[in-house]
Amino acid sequence: MFDILVYLYETYYRPDACPEPAALARKLSAVGFDDVEISEALVWLTDLTAMAGVEQTLTAASTGTRYYVEEEQDVLGTAAIGFIQFLESAKVLSPLQREIVIERALALDEAPVTLGKLKVIVLMLLWSQGKEPDALMFDDLFGSDEEQAPRLLH
Repeated sequence: MFDILVYLYETYYRPDACPEPAALARKLSAVGFDDVEISEALVWLTDLTAMAGVEQTLTAASTGTRYYVEEEQDVLGTAAIGFIQFLESAKVLSPLQREIVIERALALDEAPVTLGKLKVIVLMLLWSQGKEPDALMFDDLFGSDEEQAPRLLH
């Protein structure tokens, strides 16, 4: 599924440039993606788009600390939680966007979510909202996990 999401991000500069789901499914199938993965990706992306649209209508500021329940800690793992906190402190993610990222990671039904997959979730959220990270943040989001030392929280 994540290969499809990355393909969409790289192929369609803006989400409104994507064809309708039925036509997109045919294009993805023609490129060689598996029908089951296409279906999963389109459902996941539809849910993301619905949630991302809600975020744009709300302007809530949060100055509190986000505590992760045990299930979230199990699914995300410490590296992903640290990365989410880093993105929020760098003002790449708002508190509402953070919650969307967490919800979409939990929707994957796998644990723990790798840092690479979490980065794709963040990219797809920003893409679905028509936002583009600055060049340095883009490198951090799209860079390989192996190239970097783990991020430490202080």
